[in-house]
Amino acid sequence: MASRRRVAVVGTGTMGSQAAWRLAARGAEVVGYDRFAPGHDRSAAGGETRVFRSVQTHDGRYVPLVRHADALWKQLQAETGRELRRLTGALVMGPADDPEMRTVMDGIAEHGLDHEVLDAAAMAKRFPQFRVDDRDLAVLDSHAGFVRPELTVQTAARRAEELGARIRRYTTVREVTPVSGGGVEIRTDTDTERFDAAVVTPGPWVGDLLPGLPWEVSVHRAISAWFLPYEDHPAHAERPAFIRCGDIPFYGIPSPDGLTVKLGLSQAHHKPVDDPNRLNRNVAPEELETFTTVVRRHLPGLNPDPVRLSVFMEGYTGSTRPLVGPLPDCDDIVLLAGFSGQGFKLSPAMGDIAADLVLEGGTSQPIDFIATNGRIAA
Repeated sequence: MASRRRVAVVGTGTMGSQAAWRLAARGAEVVGYDRFAPGHDRSAAGGETRVFRSVQTHDGRYVPLVRHADALWKQLQAETGRELRRLTGALVMGPADDPEMRTVMDGIAEHGLDHEVLDAAAMAKRFPQFRVDDRDLAVLDSHAGFVRPELTVQTAARRAEELGARIRRYTTVREVTPVSGGGVEIRTDTDTERFDAAVVTPGPWVGDLLPGLPWEVSVHRAISAWFLPYEDHPAHAERPAFIRCGDIPFYGIPSPDGLTVKLGLSQAHHKPVDDPNRLNRNVAPEELETFTTVVRRHLPGLNPDPVRLSVFMEGYTGSTRPLVGPLPDCDDIVLLAGFSGQGFKLSPAMGDIAADLVLEGGTSQPIDFIATNGRIAA
């Protein structure tokens, strides 16, 4: 009988916790490393909620991957008994001629996604909390809602440990080095371990850990802001997650407590981060001006003064397509990085794909458009 593959998972956050779960579930001997601990708030996987949606605004090729992720979200919830995701629906709104809205409609047609198209009159009656223009298109994605990032990361990591994985918390990895003849060495501040393979999911620290990476991943500082409504929503009112396309793209998620609404802006409003180890967590008043603009213009029921602010980091590639697959000339190191603010809904699928690549040497999932193999530009 063949021996179990010994696999390191470097970073046990959004992607790494899922990779550890899928690898352990499929029989690998897994050791995870994290400079903090699963569920920490120092990177991107925070803020209590992230949008899950079936329709795609950036690229319709993600739809099959979201479907694979959907099945694994259900599986992880069933295995752990935790509500990691709640399907409330999600509204995608914007000018009908906006390129992202055209991508939404093209993807719906190609993949037969369950949806409703709402005109301005229907929006005013059914979702009065939103202000839309006459030329806007509003699409209700029925199989959508929100996921809980911190809870998901901790739950996936714990499930991996229940299946035999070992996670080394508060252990910073300094080097991931291919070994002549096959395998990988992982060096920390205290020791070096050898593995058959490694899945590297370093988030914003990708440049620190892999300085020779042939693709650039730029790190940006993202602000989440929470707003209170002027009046309580009726108990029966629909409160979907939402995305606004157009001149100032933004997204929002009603909080699970039923009171506040969390908003986030697009990459264009995220300042660059020179050093992920020195993230500026202070939010200057002028950084709130765009939030104020979108609240007053599109969400008139919210008080435009936020009651809470949090700062996170996200890694972006130039194309906004992530890097998924082995490093050049080293099939034993599989990279998951540069998800460009689009990764959390996909994370179970990405973890499973990493397990495919490490354990099988390939995957049946359609990742050609995000794969590292043969890729020149990020």
